[in-house]
Amino acid sequence: MSLPQPRLVAGRRAVRKVLEALPVGSVVVVGCSGGADSLALAACVAHETSGPRAGRQLVVRAVVVDHGMQASSAEVARDAAAACERLGLTARVVRVDVGTDGGPEAAARAARYAALEGVLDAEVAAAGAPGGVVLVGHTRDDQAETVLLGLARGAGARSLAGMRAERGRLRRPFLDLTRADTEGVCAELGLDVWHDPTNVPTPDGGGPRRSLVRRRVLPVLEDVLGPGVPAALARTAEQLREDDDALTGLAADLLARAAGGPQDEGYDVATLAAAPAAVRRRALRAAAVQAGSLAGALTRTHVLALDALLVAWRGQGAVPLPGRVEGTRSCGRLVLHARSAGTPAP
Repeated sequence: MSLPQPRLVAGRRAVRKVLEALPVGSVVVVGCSGGADSLALAACVAHETSGPRAGRQLVVRAVVVDHGMQASSAEVARDAAAACERLGLTARVVRVDVGTDGGPEAAARAARYAALEGVLDAEVAAAGAPGGVVLVGHTRDDQAETVLLGLARGAGARSLAGMRAERGRLRRPFLDLTRADTEGVCAELGLDVWHDPTNVPTPDGGGPRRSLVRRRVLPVLEDVLGPGVPAALARTAEQLREDDDALTGLAADLLARAAGGPQDEGYDVATLAAAPAAVRRRALRAAAVQAGSLAGALTRTHVLALDALLVAWRGQGAVPLPGRVEGTRSCGRLVLHARSAGTPAP
């Protein structure tokens, strides 16, 4: 008689919801590091796409990204790929070069997602598939950490809304599950889990910020405020995500109205200035990004400086923005364009 596997059942149910929405023949790329979250994800996908459920005719590939940031990274990547193969998935290792933009964690994340999307593109083309998705194993605990990190940065609703279950071709089936759930899946299946050494703070109290939040901040919050803090933070993110979607839509409509005019470039100042501040400033941020400003480097200070061109106009000069873009006011229009050579960066 087999032992009950409630965690596996919950994980499979979450994965099934994503897979059943895909057209027949779609490609599914599963990102796996060998850690509990991603290995549980790979296991649930394997269970949902084998045996009787293989009739979905999905092309499933497990991809292990080797960032090359630790001495043993190649060995860890090979072991993770082998674990995926034992689960019945075709697996491969992709080595990436990690840049420096935004710090090591952000750069590694950017390289990882680019590699996963690259494999997806190649597999879709090779299979003549109608499309596909990338699955990653973020959990509710990861969501709570993301919200706390956003709070520490003084970020707005967009950042505090956390990670989305769907973003483009990216899917996060486990956002409603906990880290204990994914560890439980691995335990129920007897899987050997890799424990990332960077997730443990160093003796001097250092380490990646997310790891410090996980190991030191969240336990203190739960000790002081009681259990359930990660779930409460995840609920907050969900509510803010709804607000963010509504405000983003209003901002897009505002920009469309302000851009009206036969041959005028830029946006009508009066139209923008008449809008509520929350919608107006979100519209300004979107306009700056559309003009080529770097979204990751564009701060509230930059947006407020643009806003001052609309509602606190005293003849001030151009507002420099990240990405060699600047905003100017001229003849009742707000214009965002490439910054001239020699203009200092903000």
